[in-house]
Formats: sequence, C-alpha cells, structure tokens
Amino acid sequence: MVLTGRVLSGLAIAFLLFASVLPKLAGMPVASETLQALGWDGRHALLIGLIELACVILYAIPRTSVLGAVVTTALLGGAIATQMRVGSPLFTHTLFGVYLGLLIWGGLWLRNPALRALFPVGHKASDASRGDAAPGEGAHA
Repeated sequence: MVLTGRVLSGLAIAFLLFASVLPKLAGMPVASETLQALGWDGRHALLIGLIELACVILYAIPRTSVLGAVVTTALLGGAIATQMRVGSPLFTHTLFGVYLGLLIWGGLWLRNPALRALFPVGHKASDASRGDAAPGEGAHA
C-alpha cells in the first residue's frame, strides 16, 4: 500500500514538475501562450511556476506533505476556476485539476498511516474504538 502511494505521489510530482513548473521556470513560450489563452498576463508565468514549485517541494517532503497537498489543492482550485471561466471542455480541461487532486491525495493517503487513520476510507471503523465492542472483545479480553 505504501509503495503504491509512493508511486502515485511520484507520478503527480513528476507531472507537475515537467508539464507545469519546468515550462514556466524555463521561460518556454508555451507557458506564457497558455496563460494568455486563459486570460492571464504571460508575465506571470515565472511567479506561478515558483508557487507551483513550492507546492511540489512541500508535497514531496514527508514532514510537510499534508501541507503541500493542501496548498496544491488550493492552486488546483484556481486552475479549475480559470478553466470554467474561459469555457474549457468539462471532462478534459476543467476537471483535470480534480483528477490531479485525487492522484495527489490518493497517493498521500496510501503512504501516510496517520491520514488513513483520520480518513478510514473503505474500512469499517473498529467496534472497540466506538466503545460498543462485543462481549469478550476489546481492551478487557
């Protein structure tokens, strides 16, 4: 489970770095052209790239990965809103931030036991933890 989470997180990190951060930080024309097509001033590419890089770094470091996921989710929310504003296709462009967010949080959930305990998705909560253990079960058994 942890290995799968690391692979998913690695894929999200690689995608963000190579498809989004790198073109902006390298000053590639595609970055400013894309921003302009979305109604942003192309001069903001470097700043947005630096913000994205900070998010990716926070997410990649285990001690700050939850904070990184939160701020990256905020960044993706802005991207989703921008895509909606310009009328981009729903499933391929507008919801892409949702797909990426699910990849980010899914990878983190799989590799972080504390997050799995906080959000026990797909697991029945322990009867003992709710205080309604069957006779002979729980702490006194």
